[in-house]
Amino acid sequence: MAEQSRWKGRLANGSIKLTLVAVVVAALGLILARYDLVPKLTGFMAFLSGGLLAALALLLGLAALLIGRQQALPSRGKLLAAIAVSLLFAGFLVSRPMANGDVPAIHDITTDLANPPQFEAIKLREDNLAGVGTVENWRKLHAAAYADLRPLEIARPVAQVTADAVRLAEAQGWQIVKSDPARGHVEATASVSFIRFKDDVVLRIVPTQDGAGSRVDMRSTSRIGVSDLGVNAKRIRAFLQALREASAAS
Repeated sequence: MAEQSRWKGRLANGSIKLTLVAVVVAALGLILARYDLVPKLTGFMAFLSGGLLAALALLLGLAALLIGRQQALPSRGKLLAAIAVSLLFAGFLVSRPMANGDVPAIHDITTDLANPPQFEAIKLREDNLAGVGTVENWRKLHAAAYADLRPLEIARPVAQVTADAVRLAEAQGWQIVKSDPARGHVEATASVSFIRFKDDVVLRIVPTQDGAGSRVDMRSTSRIGVSDLGVNAKRIRAFLQALREASAAS
C-alpha cells in the first residue's frame, strides 16, 4: 500500500509539473516565433513539442487517478486542473488535421493550373515543388482537391477591379508589395495564425474575351512547409467572394 501511495504521488506530481512545462514551452515557441526572435518553424515545433508533453502529462495524470481511486490524494485538485489543461491542449492539436479534412500535401494554390499568375516583385521559394517533385504531380493533386477553384469574371474594367482588390487586401491586413492597376497585377503578403507565417498572393486581372469585363485569377502560396492544411484555398475562395460582393456593391 505504501509503495502504491508513493507511485500515486509521483505520477500526480509528474503530471502537474509536466503540464506546466508543456504550457511554458508552447507559449515561448509561439511568442518568440511571432516576433521573429526564432525561426517560424522552430517556434511551431516548440508548440508541437508542448503538445506532446501535454499528452504525456495527461497519461500520467490519468494513471495517478486510476492508482489512487481508492485513496485520498492531497493534490487531487491540482491534478484535475492539470489533466483538464493537458486534455484541451492535446485535443486541440489532434483536432486540427481532422478539422481541415483530407487536403493534399501541397502549398501552392491557384485558379489557373495551366498558366498560374506569376510573381514579379516577390520571389517564389526555391523548393516550391517540395512534397510533389514535379509540376505534373502538383497539378494532379491540386485538380483532385480543389476542382471548385475557378477564375472570377466581373463586369467592370480592369483598373477598377484591381483597385477593389487592393482595398480588400489592405482591409484584411495584407502587405501590398506591388500594384499595377493598368496591367491588373497585384502582389501581397498575408500573415497566418498567431505565429504569423507568411503566405504570398498574386492577382492577375485581364479583360474578358468580349472586352466587357475583367477576369480575375489568383494564386496563394506558403513560404515554408509542404502542406498548407487547406489555408491557401480557403483564402482564395474568401477573397474572390469578397471581391465579387465589393464589385456588385459599387
